[in-house]
Amino acid sequence: MTERDFDVVIYGATGFTGRQAVEYFRRHAPANLKWAIAGRDNERLAALEAGVPIVTVEPQQQDSIDDLVRRTRVVLSTAGPFRLYSDRVVDACVRLGADYTDISGETARIRDLIDRHHARAVSNRVRIVPFCGVSSAPADLALMLLNAKLGDLVVAKGAYSVAGGTLNGGTIASISYAISSGDAARERDVFLLGPHDRPPGPIERDPKQIHFDGDLRVWTAPSPMGLSDTRAVRRSNVLQGRDFAYQEYMAFESFFGALGFAMMIRVLNAVLAFAPTRRWLQKKFPPGHGPSQQVMDGGSITLRAWGRTQAGREAEVAVHAKGDPGNRVTVMCVCEAALALAADTRALPDAFGVLTPSVALGDVMLKRLQARGVQIS
Repeated sequence: MTERDFDVVIYGATGFTGRQAVEYFRRHAPANLKWAIAGRDNERLAALEAGVPIVTVEPQQQDSIDDLVRRTRVVLSTAGPFRLYSDRVVDACVRLGADYTDISGETARIRDLIDRHHARAVSNRVRIVPFCGVSSAPADLALMLLNAKLGDLVVAKGAYSVAGGTLNGGTIASISYAISSGDAARERDVFLLGPHDRPPGPIERDPKQIHFDGDLRVWTAPSPMGLSDTRAVRRSNVLQGRDFAYQEYMAFESFFGALGFAMMIRVLNAVLAFAPTRRWLQKKFPPGHGPSQQVMDGGSITLRAWGRTQAGREAEVAVHAKGDPGNRVTVMCVCEAALALAADTRALPDAFGVLTPSVALGDVMLKRLQARGVQIS
């Protein structure tokens, strides 16, 4: 790659998640890293007082996006809904030779990125790495560790325990767009990112009910993150020639805890499914809106991943991170992904295309997360 002005550009820097990413880079980016912020509104970018160069971009004009991408080695995008505001960036990165990462877990959009860009990204030795938020970096990396531990996984399950956690306006906008555009209906295909000629097995079908899981030894409810995480793990399997079954749940100590969570999610889904209430929710929590610093500092998330081999050997891996999962943990994951792409290039796996965190970043990202306080056991 020829010399470029920047190592990383944070694109969409004035949104809620973008502002948190800028603050993360101010605190944790190496002193010799050349980074910049980019977006549509120069005044709002300047108001961030990031102390780094500003690049003004018109997100609906490909030439403007191309000019940005030519100047950087890596783009970190927080500009969602990603199909609307970041797909032109992916297109430019693939053509112009820059790596890319984002927090998108929108699997219909990622399916289209694979079909449109994977082959050319491989040819151009470009890494396109979605799934780098809480959906689905922790699960994808945990299953990488579990498979390495056992060697020949045939079945695996994950269970999340979450303390605190809130949605920001950008996340609500992305979910709403997926529903109104029809993407959400496509995302019900459990093999969307890991095609098979066979029908899904019982464990691979998205769970609908609460139940007590004997392998995980907890009461479980369907996991909203599972709709992204299971597809991300299956994409990793396709890329690495594996084929173990994976399912994911929310974990609770009691039947009533699982029941209460499942009922809450059903109410939220009903609100989002009905256009008038969906519009009300978007007005109440617009893009740029999010929880306070105190709220974001207060949560935590733990994933227990269990697996079994054909011979019956079993093992577990646990991943624990402090902070609001959808905000603090998400920002940490995507920022460390971008820093890995920019600063640890020679140590990364020799993999290119439209990838997952484990395939693109592997042990490098694990070590980075551990250095930031993520506990892995």
